[in-house]
Formats: sequence, structure tokens, C-alpha cells
Amino acid sequence: MNSCHDAPLFTLAACAEMLFRDLPITERIARIDALGFQVEIWDWSRHDIKALAATGATFSSMTGYLEGTLADQEGADRLVATARESIAVAKRLGGPRLNLHGTGLDGQGLPVQPGAEMTGPMWIRAADTLHRLADLGQQHGVTFVLENLNTTVDHPGVPFARAEDVLALVESVGRPEIRIMLDLYHAQIGEGNLIELVRCCAPYIGEVQVADVPGRCEPGSGEIHYPAIARALKEIGYRGTVGLEGWASGDDELALRCFRDAFTL
Repeated sequence: MNSCHDAPLFTLAACAEMLFRDLPITERIARIDALGFQVEIWDWSRHDIKALAATGATFSSMTGYLEGTLADQEGADRLVATARESIAVAKRLGGPRLNLHGTGLDGQGLPVQPGAEMTGPMWIRAADTLHRLADLGQQHGVTFVLENLNTTVDHPGVPFARAEDVLALVESVGRPEIRIMLDLYHAQIGEGNLIELVRCCAPYIGEVQVADVPGRCEPGSGEIHYPAIARALKEIGYRGTVGLEGWASGDDELALRCFRDAFTL
């Protein structure tokens, strides 16, 4: 007799930058893959892409640019140029989604070009930049996902960081190659009201990322009731990828089991 869990509702992925950190990156990826998860990475330029591809893992998403920003001409040109480079790498790894932020982030997660106050011309430029990226996505068969961030704890000063701003931009562009990387860890810190946020973003979600608050660890380690989030995602008809972009509060494999349990309906 088949179990009700034989066909998972969501595809689950885990961030190799944040788990099994005592291992080299290729071994982290192999471990995550062996445990039945897809793999997410950040800045691909720091890795040996040939070695990553040789792991045979399925890659879910990666950072989709090296430099640049959405809302000024020079920064936008650089963002689009490095997005082209990222597309080539994504094709080598088989990754369908390329992650974006309002501006480049440094090694501490701080904005290379701060701009928390967005002017009207900045909104127009950002939407234009996303249209340029959508053209690339359409040409190469990839999706760019714009991630919401919190500016209170992790990423102060990042422009277009709030989920409501990301939703407004993606909705205004209105193209299937531009979607939201809906990060519920960041949203809980910055905005809360997560189930309603999931419902509002429903038509535009490209992927969901999760971690608990406080601490940015696996579901069940903090205040977010992720089984309720999973039910809300089911109710809106979401059947895509949910990625754990968080640390392990203790044992890494146990963290992944907790993550899987929270999103098994």
C-alpha cells in the first residue's frame, strides 16, 4: 500500500553554503543530494563549477549576478552583464533559477550601494532592469527570482528589500521570467503576517526560502509555525521548490529531517 508521503507536495532544497560546513563544498553538495534534497548555492564564482557539476546533484538555484544594482544605469548595465555570465554557469549546473537582490551584497551581507529610500526614478529604472533580465531569461530558458531581505538584522540599507516592494516590482514587470524568491525568514523579521503574504504573492512565487526566527535555523527551532505555512502554500496551489536557507541549530542531518517534516503534508 502506498504511503500518503510517497509523492511529496513540494520539491525540497537545501543551501550548501550553510550546512555541513566542516566539509568541502563538493562534499556538502554530495551529502545534501544523498539525503534527497536539491542544492542551492550562492556566489558561483567562488566555486569550481566543473567539480560542482561532477557531483551529479540537482541544483535548484544560485546567485544570478556578480555585481551591479537594479536602480541606476551603470549598476544596471553591470548587473545585466554579470547575469549573462551567471546564465552560462546555471546551464552547466542545470539550475533553473537565478537569484537577485536590489543591489550587490558584500561579504557581510551589506549593500554595495545602499539605497533604502527609493525615489520614483529608481522604481522606474529597477523595473526597466528587470525587463532586460526577463529578455535574457526568455532567450535562455531561465527564471530570475528577486529575493526579499530584512533590513533590521541581516541586510541594512538594501534597496527594494521588503517583500511588499519586491511584489510591487515583480507585479509591475508582469513577465513569467521574473518571479519572487519569497524568503519567509526575512519576511518574518521585516513584516510578519506570513500566511497573508503567501496569499498575496501567490501568482508570482518562483521559489520559497525558509529558516526560523530568531537564529536563522531549521523549522521548529524558533517562532514560525512552518506546518501552517506549508498548508497555506498548498491552499494557494503552490507546488514548487521550498529551500532551507538556514543554519543547523545542532546536527545538520537532524535539521534537514525537521525541515522535511515541516513541509510533508
